[in-house]
Amino acid sequence: MQNLTKTVLITGCSSGIGLACAKMLLSKGWTVFATARKQQDLEKLEAMGFISVPLELKIPESIRQAVRTTLERTGGALSALVNNSGYGQSGAVEDLSRSALGDQFEANVFGLVELTNHLIPVFRKQGHGRIVNVSSIAGRVALPFHGAYSASKFALEAITDALRIELKGSGIYVSLIEPGPIFSSFRKNALENFEQTVKMKNSLHEKIYEKKVSLNKAGRSENLHSRFMLSPEAAAKKIVRALESKKPKTRYLVTLPAYAGAFLKRFMPDSVMDWIMTPSAMKKIKD
Repeated sequence: MQNLTKTVLITGCSSGIGLACAKMLLSKGWTVFATARKQQDLEKLEAMGFISVPLELKIPESIRQAVRTTLERTGGALSALVNNSGYGQSGAVEDLSRSALGDQFEANVFGLVELTNHLIPVFRKQGHGRIVNVSSIAGRVALPFHGAYSASKFALEAITDALRIELKGSGIYVSLIEPGPIFSSFRKNALENFEQTVKMKNSLHEKIYEKKVSLNKAGRSENLHSRFMLSPEAAAKKIVRALESKKPKTRYLVTLPAYAGAFLKRFMPDSVMDWIMTPSAMKKIKD
């Protein structure tokens, strides 16, 4: 049985924010149950000192098994859950299939909620717990050509707000982390997924797609945003703060674009926001 004073289950720890968060919490004395889908990633996590847990959020039995594995190791208790796992489905809304939309919500919303619901009774029974959901500024500001991803994060924000109110007084605190651009494999993975799910040819947005794919494959897309990007550790610090603060905030923004986006969304009319967002998508096709 593990030390039960500070135990956390973190999803999506193969790289990026999840891995940075796992490392940071381990260094602070937490017992970290780190999930991943691939065997090589699970082995890597074990070698780094984490307790690796296989998890595929699109498969209900995988979720149930991950919960069983974790609770067996802790004796039925858990301090916190960090829902970090997810991916980005890009493409214009009119080019997305029902299957692509379904997969986006299965990974970013449905699986996350199912996992959380398995652990809420544990938190209620022990009278305390922390739930931290990693959202995005895209959960406040819809991004053109990332409508499915934005929709999944908007949904996550609504679910989290409702859950926070429903759990009030239970000793369970619920927080959102809203990062802007972060140095990670997110864009690379999103590009691979886009090429598998969206038919560029014959799309009215073909030129935009070609430009975006070209920039990504040349490594220039990330360079365009690098002055505003922060390391995964920047988001991890906010997650740790949400887990360890006596009274955690409901939301934690990460990166300057996230703060700017939240401010503009709150105070600017839709017409102005549309004007701001449209050039960022369309200028990529200009020579």
